[in-house]
Amino acid sequence: MTDLREPFVSVILPCLDEAESISACVSEARRGLDRANLRGEVLVIDNGSVDGSADLAEAAGARVVVETRRGYGAALRRGIEEAVGDIGIMADADMTYDLENLGQLVEVVSGGAGLVLANRLDGLNSGTMPILHRVLGTPTISFMLRRISEGRVSVRDSQSGYRAFDMVKIRELHLQSSGMEFASEMLVQAGAAGLEIDEIDLEYRPRAGESKLNTFEDGLRHLKLLALLDPRLVLLWPGLCALLLGGLLTGLSLAQPAGIVAGGSRWQPVFFGPIALVSSSLLLVSYLIVHVGAGIASQSSGHARLRNSVLQVGFGLFCVGGLIDGALFVKWVSGGETWATSVAFAGLAQALMLSGLVWMTSAFLYWLVQRQTEYAAGREASESSAARLTR
Repeated sequence: MTDLREPFVSVILPCLDEAESISACVSEARRGLDRANLRGEVLVIDNGSVDGSADLAEAAGARVVVETRRGYGAALRRGIEEAVGDIGIMADADMTYDLENLGQLVEVVSGGAGLVLANRLDGLNSGTMPILHRVLGTPTISFMLRRISEGRVSVRDSQSGYRAFDMVKIRELHLQSSGMEFASEMLVQAGAAGLEIDEIDLEYRPRAGESKLNTFEDGLRHLKLLALLDPRLVLLWPGLCALLLGGLLTGLSLAQPAGIVAGGSRWQPVFFGPIALVSSSLLLVSYLIVHVGAGIASQSSGHARLRNSVLQVGFGLFCVGGLIDGALFVKWVSGGETWATSVAFAGLAQALMLSGLVWMTSAFLYWLVQRQTEYAAGREASESSAARLTR
């Protein structure tokens, strides 16, 4: 009898209408286990197929589990729940990954890594991955993941669907995503948990059958997840950039009130500067409430400090804008105004006053939400107490 060594491996294949490829994928996975001299199972998670994929997978030797919640992430989460292996391998059921080389991934995890990805990026072409995904989508998401993880996730191909992982450690992450963003969530949470994350180069092939990816919808889901995990990406950094841009354009308006000449055209940034400044206020105050406020949610004194700080900043901005507007008015009624310069100052004044209103309104809304939460909690406690007294 062949001496098969540990660990036991579960190959998880999410499947939605992959009749053209599922049998071949299951057979290839089984050959991969045999080739690496590993004990294991092939687990196909059927996610609503209507083309007979489940029957084909079972006939090819897979254990089939039906997951009614639709989505790539939902299927993989169910697979991780159902798997009996010490090491899990996830891959797409469309023949894009060569499952006969799964032993290389298992070897890295057996060596101590918590998660290892198959890097597809070397040797890609339009036949294996659309140019938008290859040039923009995957590199952009990988860059953002590196920023979020502060260097703990440094892989090149963050969207690779061919991965091996320590089953116990991945289960402890309690992943929640149901769509394609599951791939990013796994990386971010693995990095946050201190898991060793590795990456090796493996072949990537053209898919069999029709792709289920939706470029813009799936991309938006990734951005929403990244915003959820780190609001800095969509609030703080854009807010700071808008503040810098608004200050620069306002400075240009003051320095060159006649406008900037470029060739035969003249551009006056007097209106764009205030718009950028107000936009920066919206983004920055949102970041304070979402990120900083969330960190002090259990501290009533922290709530008050944040609310008062936001209110003071807003009041200060509004007053400075009002003073500039007042000075312009005095200058105008005294007949000493210079129109071109005054327009730039007026734009700055309006931007400051509007920004002040944004900050002050946000402080009020923050107080309102906090009080509504406390009021509802108080009513619930009172109703519970009354119910106990009437028993």
